[in-house]
Amino acid sequence: MKTIPIFGRQKITPIKPAIANDVYYSSQWRLMYLRLKKHKLARISLFILSMLYLAAIFAQFIAPYGLQSYDSKYVNAPPVKVSFIDADGKFQFRPFVSELKSARDPVTLRKMFVQDDKVRHAVRFFVQGETYQFLGLFSTNIHLFGVDEPGRLFLFGTDGMGRDLLSRIVLGSQISLSIPLIGVAISFVLGLLIGGVSGYFGGWIDSVIQRVIEIIRSFPTLPLWMALSAAIPPRIPVVTMYIYIVIIFAFIGWTELARVARGKFISLKNEEYVLAAKIAGVSDAKIILKHLLPGFISYLVVATTLAIPSMILGETAMSFLGLGIRSPATSWGVLLQEAQQIENIALYPWKLIPLGFVIITVLTFNFLGDGLRDAADPYKR
Repeated sequence: MKTIPIFGRQKITPIKPAIANDVYYSSQWRLMYLRLKKHKLARISLFILSMLYLAAIFAQFIAPYGLQSYDSKYVNAPPVKVSFIDADGKFQFRPFVSELKSARDPVTLRKMFVQDDKVRHAVRFFVQGETYQFLGLFSTNIHLFGVDEPGRLFLFGTDGMGRDLLSRIVLGSQISLSIPLIGVAISFVLGLLIGGVSGYFGGWIDSVIQRVIEIIRSFPTLPLWMALSAAIPPRIPVVTMYIYIVIIFAFIGWTELARVARGKFISLKNEEYVLAAKIAGVSDAKIILKHLLPGFISYLVVATTLAIPSMILGETAMSFLGLGIRSPATSWGVLLQEAQQIENIALYPWKLIPLGFVIITVLTFNFLGDGLRDAADPYKR
């Protein structure tokens, strides 16, 4: 604003228009990013998911013990308490855990564990433990934290074979978090390709594809899982089982996204800019990739994000029922198999801790999907 004299009088007039906000010149992805930044719950969820996947990548380094490590003396041991105050009430700068000793309940005669506060084991970082392949690059025996031998550190307790539950949860996250992600990625490609062909070309191609989708979706989910799992040969290697489970989820999950892609292609293929591209001689593949997909790719990203939680629950349910990943491999569903019996839940409630990780992961993916959905809404200011 600047004061300009006019006919002897003072008049305030703007000498140039106000500078528009950068948001008006941003791309579609930039606008989604700016809106997503304002969604506090989605930001928190993205941070939690980043921590979970980071822990899954460095699982062998973070886990205090290996997948096959067990101790028969600590079967169904409860979680230990990390403390800074010793038995004499003195503060210790280094955290420690007390020694676990087995005893018998004088009334029920059931085996139980008590903490011996006189024997302490300091919790240390970067301790030596079992040897493993760090990211498949080199061998090392350094773990993020632990206690010196003969002490044992069970932050989440142990299972029915004396194996550390925290280590198995962290190592199991590699399967429980990666199978849904890879399965959704494959479903995304299949759904986009098959649904796009169905919606763009129409005719008998559309009819055949839609009948196939209806047949697949007409099967109840659980019996379909059981039928596909029964087709997997028994006693196959863990890696092969992993690939089979991914294929099963991809085979089931692409149909919903194909329906969405088909509807979007049908609504956009008759737009004027698409007809102009056809008249100009542009190939069908280029029209699909350059003109149609950018119009709703953000919606597909949101739909894919919201599809991941259902696959996480699916993998957990399959492993829980013994249809998916099996021992010696582990996943969150495998860990929950011991929670099938009411007695285990009543006596050893810490065996339900893996369920908490499943709930947190599903909720964070749902919250992130809600944030992406709001961010991708073109009518939302």
